[in-house]
Order: sequence, then C-alpha cells, then structure tokens
Amino acid sequence: MEKEELRIRLMKEDDFERVVSIDEKIMGRSRREYYEIRFEKLFKSKDYLPASLVAEIEDGTVVGFVMGELYIGEYGIFQEEATLDTIGVDPDYQHKGIGKRLIEEFVDHLKDVGVKKIYTLVDWNDSDLIRFFSSNQFIPSKTINLERIL
Repeated sequence: MEKEELRIRLMKEDDFERVVSIDEKIMGRSRREYYEIRFEKLFKSKDYLPASLVAEIEDGTVVGFVMGELYIGEYGIFQEEATLDTIGVDPDYQHKGIGKRLIEEFVDHLKDVGVKKIYTLVDWNDSDLIRFFSSNQFIPSKTINLERIL
C-alpha cells in the first residue's frame, strides 16, 4: 500500500469500536472486555504516555492498530523500555505492508522519547506471528517466560 494512501496516527478513544471489530475479524470472537480495560488504561491513566497507533486509509477508515505501553517511572522519569502488547490489521487489508508500517512508526515514536528496548510476547506455536516480528527486527529475549498450570 502506498504511503500516500495510508496514514498512521495516535490512537484516539473513539477508535474503540473499529479496533474491537478488527480484532474480532482476526480472532473469530469478541474480546470487547479486554479492549475496554486497555482503552480505560490508555485514556484515563496518568501513568502511561500515548504510544498506541492506528492506520487509516484515505477515507478515514481504521484498518490496523498497534497498542503498547511506555511507563513513567518514579518522579515522572521515563523508562527506557516499552511493551508492544497487541497488533492487528483488518484481514481485508493484510499483506499490504500495513503491519510493517505500524511497527516502524511505533518504533520511531518510542525512539523519539528515549526508549531503548521494546518487549512483546508471542505464542511459541504461532509461527506466522513469530515470522512477522522477526522480519521487523525483533529477536528472542534473554528472559524466559515461565508458567505453572494449575
């Protein structure tokens, strides 16, 4: 997709319905409650800086998004680390470079405020997502995520 046809901007509170809709098309089920919590944290908390972005086409339709967090530490000092926790591109617009553009803008935005490292989690069995992040210069972390099934 041509750069002129796609605009990346900071996510706004009124992007909620479209983000939920895109995620539902990808996941095959609604995760409205998850996004209600995420949007509440993003737009009501004073402990986070805006880092989430959306991609919209010329007519203003949101076709993708990336959500992450940049924490403000003690005394209002920025942390040098951020997280990328959710990314989605409407299936009708996938494989057009939108996800790559979202990641590039997300990384540039965080670099501008002094972030040095971005973390994300990916299911070990999701080879498509692992390949996507690998192609966008993410590498395995030295930290191992452990779990205990109860």
